[in-house]
Amino acid sequence: MRRKSKYLAGLAATAVVVVALAGCSSSGTTSSGSDKGRTITVWSLNQQPDRLAKAKASSAAFTKQTGINVKVVGVNEDQFPQLLTTAAAAGKLPDLVGELPIGDVRTMSGNALVNTDASAQIIKDLGANTFSQSALAYTRQGSKQLAIPSDGFPISLIYRKDLFVKAGLTAPKTYADVLADAKALNSPSMAGFVAGDSAATAYTQQVFEWVALANGCQLVDQSAKVTIDSKQCQDAFSFYGDLTKNYSIPGAIDSTAAKTAYMGGKSAMTLWASFILPEMAGLDKQIMPTCPQCTKDPQFIAKNSGFVTTLQGPDSSTPAAGGDVTTWVVSSTAQTSASEKYVEYMMNDGYLSWLNQAPDGMFPARNGTASDPQKFAKGWQNLEDGVDTHEKLSQIYSAADLTAWQTSVNTFSRWGFTQGQGNLLGAILTQLPIPKAIAALTNGDVNGTGAASQAQSAVVGIQNSLK
Repeated sequence: MRRKSKYLAGLAATAVVVVALAGCSSSGTTSSGSDKGRTITVWSLNQQPDRLAKAKASSAAFTKQTGINVKVVGVNEDQFPQLLTTAAAAGKLPDLVGELPIGDVRTMSGNALVNTDASAQIIKDLGANTFSQSALAYTRQGSKQLAIPSDGFPISLIYRKDLFVKAGLTAPKTYADVLADAKALNSPSMAGFVAGDSAATAYTQQVFEWVALANGCQLVDQSAKVTIDSKQCQDAFSFYGDLTKNYSIPGAIDSTAAKTAYMGGKSAMTLWASFILPEMAGLDKQIMPTCPQCTKDPQFIAKNSGFVTTLQGPDSSTPAAGGDVTTWVVSSTAQTSASEKYVEYMMNDGYLSWLNQAPDGMFPARNGTASDPQKFAKGWQNLEDGVDTHEKLSQIYSAADLTAWQTSVNTFSRWGFTQGQGNLLGAILTQLPIPKAIAALTNGDVNGTGAASQAQSAVVGIQNSLK
């Protein structure tokens, strides 16, 4: 799923850079003397025209304050791996990359293209305790600070509150809840549950990863051994396969199909990232809700949706939150001093302006400052969202939902990172062994145990290829 369509952008697949990268180190290029008059180049993966215009306006304010010129270049995230390879080989890396998902951070760091000293200095200057500690953990490799967490987005289980109330159902918070609710609400005109089961899209893995973590299913153990065939994972596959096989709609479901079904009133539940929020509220004329009631009230779906940000399976003692963090990366050839000043500005004086590019998918990973710990968390709630129509999300969605989304950004889990296997996650998001296993499961070719075994074999092969 891509940012251009406001899909689960931060989790997009990454590729491994395979060319030889001569002359690149993690120490960076230190600026000497005054930075005034220097020009730094910033790649931003928020490359949509409206967002890029806001990023350039924020950069102009930085230039006015510091005298450092900034060239902001929008980069399509699907093209990022190839652009990175080409730029590195030509010795023309940008100074900074903004809105970079943590999987792509590992691609850069694995090829010695990041300035870890600069990242560490920025975190120190801003105050490590002002950041989400979870987000910080995902941007570190051992003692190295690979990147600076900028913002993040949560994934929610979204459900039709009105239908649940009518059927006497409560919010689905566990595997058992979701299955029972899907069965109760499933009918020829309404699917009980619709989410990814396409073998060809990372969305399938992205949402399944959260579902799996909710049951204690880990990609690897602490010794880096692949464990996708564990009992927890087998049960997660079985649960997900039950939903997609018995209570969904026909065909391979990608992100667009899932969103279309839910916003069209054809599904009682779906799994989606917060990028869907303005679309559900009718703030983007190109992607409007199409449910029967939406003709009279474009915000019907938004008003009648509930959001679950933590889910728990029977094999886990605690619920899990899902989502992703996007970052700032200082490249290995950056003009260090000027780059540090730019990132510190965009994480402080210019932070709310930066987040205003897409508040629905850019929840602050730095809630405030030492003197005002909630400055940015509160400021974010006053930002207006939308494309054609602009409105504060706080005017559409409840305070409880906003709090849940902001909190989940600080607590969500990811496969592989705490075990030092972030690079493996990036690789499987490229080769998609999990979606292929889920597609086989939905088609009835394998059961939960078989899907786990199929995924295990494929992931072990990918891990071996990275050694």
